[in-house]
Amino acid sequence: MLQRLAERIRSRREARGLKQQDIANALNVSPQAVSKWERGENAPDILLLPPLARLLDVSIDWLLSAQDEGRDVFEATVFVSGIDGAFRRSLDMDSRDYATWLNGMFFALTEATQAQGGVPIKYVGDGYLCFFSGADHRERAVESAVRAAEIVNEDLKIGLSCGEIFLGSVGHPEYARPDVMGQVVNVAFLTMEWAQANTESGIAATSAVVDGLAGRVRLGKKEDVHFRNTPRPCTVCEIRR
Repeated sequence: MLQRLAERIRSRREARGLKQQDIANALNVSPQAVSKWERGENAPDILLLPPLARLLDVSIDWLLSAQDEGRDVFEATVFVSGIDGAFRRSLDMDSRDYATWLNGMFFALTEATQAQGGVPIKYVGDGYLCFFSGADHRERAVESAVRAAEIVNEDLKIGLSCGEIFLGSVGHPEYARPDVMGQVVNVAFLTMEWAQANTESGIAATSAVVDGLAGRVRLGKKEDVHFRNTPRPCTVCEIRR
């Protein structure tokens, strides 16, 4: 039983392009725990089976050796960021120097999000995308955003959005990489744009992220925004450092 479970966890993780560290971050457990699951030395706690199944895009029954597949979406907080002025900087720098600058910034940013259990997904230009899932994912995403803004010595802009996302591979089968999709991802990018134009801290989140975090998050400006291509207004607010 344990060996079959171990093989299923490992095979699904690899099929989705995830590392053991990604699984550990998403479930707020140690990488050593995930390694033991995949070696068949022990099994995940029963309370971890639902979020693990959602992350691997299978049902709990499938993990435990039944045949049916599960749902393909799960709840998460999406974190996106960009650097105001990055394009102007790229025009003034040698391409190699620009890449070195980006890599230094991305290293600090990734460390800040992984420290709170974030799962890095991709880097595009000066943009960074990751997600947080599992227990307290909204609070951990907010904490990582504040920390990232403190340690990244650039004009960092961050958008946070919360809801159901799809995690899967995108692209040609030989080059596909894991990605997250859904309206929540799009709203996170739009929220980042709002933060760039309307906040001093550079950090903004939707009400779905900050509702219920009263007393643990310092909030600033709040606004109902009609984002393009969204069916209804979205309440966004500044998160102060």
